[in-house]
Amino acid sequence: MVAPKKGKNASAQSKPGRSLALILIAIVALTGGMFASGHTTPRLGIDLAGGTSITLRAVPEAGQESAINKTNMDTAVDIMNRRVNGLGVSEAEVQTQGDRNIIVNIPKGTNSKEAREQVGTTAKLYFRPVMATELSGANATGSPSPSETGGASDKATDKATDKATDKATDGDKATDGDKATDGDKPSSGTPSDAASASATTQGRAASDALKADPTPSAKSSDGASPSPSASASGDDATAKLQQQYAALDCTDKGARAKAGKGAKPGDATVACGRNSQGQWQKYILGPAAVDGTEVDKADAVYNTQTAAGWTVTMKFTDKGSKKFADITGKLAQNQSPQNQFAIVLDNEVVSDPYVSQALTGGNAEISGSFDQEEAQSLANMLSYGALPLTFKEDSVTTVTAALGGEQLKAGLIAGAIGLALVVLYLLFYYRGLSFIAVCSLLVSAGLTYVIMALLGPTINFALNLPAVCGAIVAIGITADSFIVYFERVRDEIREGRTLRPAVERAWPRARRTILVSDFVSFLAAAVLFIVTVGKVQGFAFTLGLTTLLDVVVVFLFTKPLLTLMARRKFFAGGHKWSGLDPKALGAKPPLRRTRRPSRPAGPVDPKEA
Repeated sequence: MVAPKKGKNASAQSKPGRSLALILIAIVALTGGMFASGHTTPRLGIDLAGGTSITLRAVPEAGQESAINKTNMDTAVDIMNRRVNGLGVSEAEVQTQGDRNIIVNIPKGTNSKEAREQVGTTAKLYFRPVMATELSGANATGSPSPSETGGASDKATDKATDKATDKATDGDKATDGDKATDGDKPSSGTPSDAASASATTQGRAASDALKADPTPSAKSSDGASPSPSASASGDDATAKLQQQYAALDCTDKGARAKAGKGAKPGDATVACGRNSQGQWQKYILGPAAVDGTEVDKADAVYNTQTAAGWTVTMKFTDKGSKKFADITGKLAQNQSPQNQFAIVLDNEVVSDPYVSQALTGGNAEISGSFDQEEAQSLANMLSYGALPLTFKEDSVTTVTAALGGEQLKAGLIAGAIGLALVVLYLLFYYRGLSFIAVCSLLVSAGLTYVIMALLGPTINFALNLPAVCGAIVAIGITADSFIVYFERVRDEIREGRTLRPAVERAWPRARRTILVSDFVSFLAAAVLFIVTVGKVQGFAFTLGLTTLLDVVVVFLFTKPLLTLMARRKFFAGGHKWSGLDPKALGAKPPLRRTRRPSRPAGPVDPKEA
C-alpha cells in the first residue's frame, strides 16, 4: 500500500489541530472586537435601511478638463460633508466613486428636497471681522457670561481691546500663522492665534464693542443716533448674541451645525472653526464685509523670495477690492476689537488671518504654516465660492424604510433558499461528507457576517442589495471548493487507496485547482469594483471578500477537519453512509507493493542476456 510522503508536509498534516485552533482564535478575536465596538449588525445601505442617495457628476468647464482631479474632488467632498452635516444628519456619507462621481447617501428621517438643494449648489462664503474668539469645549480657559460683559466701562473696554489686539499682533507664540498682506508684500505684524489671548478679556472686549457699535439693525441708515425703540432692539440682539456665544460648545457636532444658522449677511453672528493645532475655537463675527463671489481668483503659490513657503494669493473684483480695502483699513486702525477677519464657509471659519495695514489694489496674500494641500484647498474655496467644480445631478433614489425592509427580507429569504438547496445537494450526494461541508459553510458565513459588521464603522461599508446578491453567489463558490477536494479524495479511493493516504495525496491536486478558481473569481471581482460605480461596487466588494474567506476556510478548516475525520472508523472504514464507500465508488483492489523474484545463482543464459 502506498504511504503518504514523509517530511515537512506530512508532519504538518499530522497535526491538523493547530490549523483548527488558529481559525478558532481568529473567530473569537473578531467576534470580541465586534461586540466591543458596539456594532453587532452590518451597516445597511440606503436601499435596505431607507433614505436618499444622490449621484453627482463633475462637469468640466470648456477647456478645463484637467480641473477634475483628486485634489478638487476631495475639496468638494469635504464641503458637501459640511453641508449635509449642517442639515443635522448624523450618519450621512459623502464619498467619491470613480474619477468624477460623488455619491451622497442620506439616511431616512432627513428632508431629501433640502438635501438636494444643499449638496450641489455653490457655497456661501463671506469675509467677516472677528469681534472675539476663544477656545471652545474642554480646552477653553473661560467663557464670559452676559452679566460679566454687560458691566464693563468704556475705559475697561478700551484697555481690554488694546490688550487683545497687542497679544494677537505682537505675540511670539503663534499657533495659527495666517496673515493677510498686500499683494506680494509681507505684513509687518507677527501672526498669532487668537486663542492665545485671554478668553475672558476677549469676551468682554467683544461685548462692549458690540454695544458701542451695534449691528446695522440698531442704527439708522444715515448714521444718526438711534431712536429708543431701535436702541432697545439693538441691545436685545446684542444680549442674545452674547448668550449664544457663552453657550456655544464647538466640540459638539450638533452645536456646530446650529451655530450661525439663519444669520443674514448683514447681521453679527457666532461660528466655529479649528486652529492650526486642531482645537475648536468659537467666534463672534461682525456683519459680512465681502461676499465670496467678489473674489475673482485665488491661487496657491510657493513663495521663494521669503520664508513664507506656501501662500494663497487673492484677486478681487472691482467691487470687492473697495470693500476689502475698507474692512482691512478699519481692522488695521483697531476699529474692531481685533485686527483679524474670518473667512467663513457655510457658517464655519476656515481661516482667520490678521491684518496690519489697509490692503488696497485688489490683491492680497494669506501666508502661514501651510503645506501645499492646505494652501490649494483654501485657494479652491476662495476661487470657486467653495465648490471647485460644477456638478450635475445624475440620479436621485429615494427608498422608504418599509420598502427597504421588504428588500432586505427578500434578500435574506433568497439567501436561505440558496443555502438550503446547497445543503440538500450535499446531503444527497456526499452523505457523511456533507457534515464537513456544512460546518465549513457555517464558519465562512460567520466570518463574513462579523467582518461586515466591523467594516461598517471602520471604512463606512454599507450592505446594500447587490452586496447581498454577492454573498448569495459566494455560497456556490465556497461549496465548489469543497466539491473539488471531495472528488479528488474519491478519485484516490477509486485507485485502491485507503482514506488516510487518499486525503493527503488528493490535497496538493485539489489545492492547485481551488487557488486557480478563486484567483479567477477574485480577479473578476476586482475588475468589476474598479470599473463600476454606485451599488454594483457593493456586489464586487462582497464577492471579493467571500472569495478570500473561501481560501482561508478551506486551508485552515475544511482540510484539517477532513484529516481528523479520516481517523474515525465511520469514515476510515468506508461506511455506506459516509460518502466514501469503496464499493459504491467502484474502487480497485487495494494497491500493494510487489518485488521482482531474485535470480538463481549460476551461469546466465545467453538468450536472457
